[in-house]
Amino acid sequence: MLQLTKVTKRFGQKAAVADVSLSIPDGSFVGIIGRSGAGKSTVLRMINRLIDPTEGSIQFGGRDVTALKGKALRDWRSDCAMIFQQFNLAGRLDVLTNVLTGRLNKVSTLSSVLNLWSDNDRALALAALEQFDMASFAAQRADSLSGGQQQRVAIARALVQEPRLILADEPIASLDPRNTRLVMDGLRAINREHGITIITNLHSLDLARSYCGRLIGMAAGRVVFDGTPDELTNDIARELYGLESGDVMDEGMDANSASGLIPAPGQQAVAA
Repeated sequence: MLQLTKVTKRFGQKAAVADVSLSIPDGSFVGIIGRSGAGKSTVLRMINRLIDPTEGSIQFGGRDVTALKGKALRDWRSDCAMIFQQFNLAGRLDVLTNVLTGRLNKVSTLSSVLNLWSDNDRALALAALEQFDMASFAAQRADSLSGGQQQRVAIARALVQEPRLILADEPIASLDPRNTRLVMDGLRAINREHGITIITNLHSLDLARSYCGRLIGMAAGRVVFDGTPDELTNDIARELYGLESGDVMDEGMDANSASGLIPAPGQQAVAA
């Protein structure tokens, strides 16, 4: 269980996140939605401890995440894998080596520097790539891949960390519709097949409704909606996004028929 209790993050006098309290059971697939600047990414980065909360506490499985330091913090970041919009791969390295870097916390520094990975580590990395249909690219440089392929490699790297939790910060923001589906299908497969908790920030309401079992809506740093996709009505969506609501209801794939959402009056959904 991931537990956030009255978590606040201030940058100077500005509260990017204010008084957020959440309980997320193990094995959940949660989407965090809201406008740019609503505090979504800040919440994920505090959970991973890339930034520290100003106030409040974060706990996971009885462990006080906000108090971790040194090796304990490194261990937490291994348990809590992070996937970024920018992929964060080493372009000059081959795909397999990029995925193997997800094992760094489980091997000695000398082994990683000398690229002395065990057969088990290599097998895990290849199996993760195979799960995302990327094993045939194992020997290619990462910077030779398309954006969608790089993101699938980044997810494979997260998977070989053997995490209990994966945080995906706008993982499909720069991808075309096909790669959007491949990445979201991959995250759903990780959640269902491995029981790993997934928390992802998404801009598209239709994608969030289609893939996530729970949606958390944020505005001005606060949680203003927490419920199932069926409970996310058009009125709530307009409260979250205002005039942008028609755009975010159908972005990247045609899901209107599945979600039952319609554009706001006077607006048209973007065609897939």
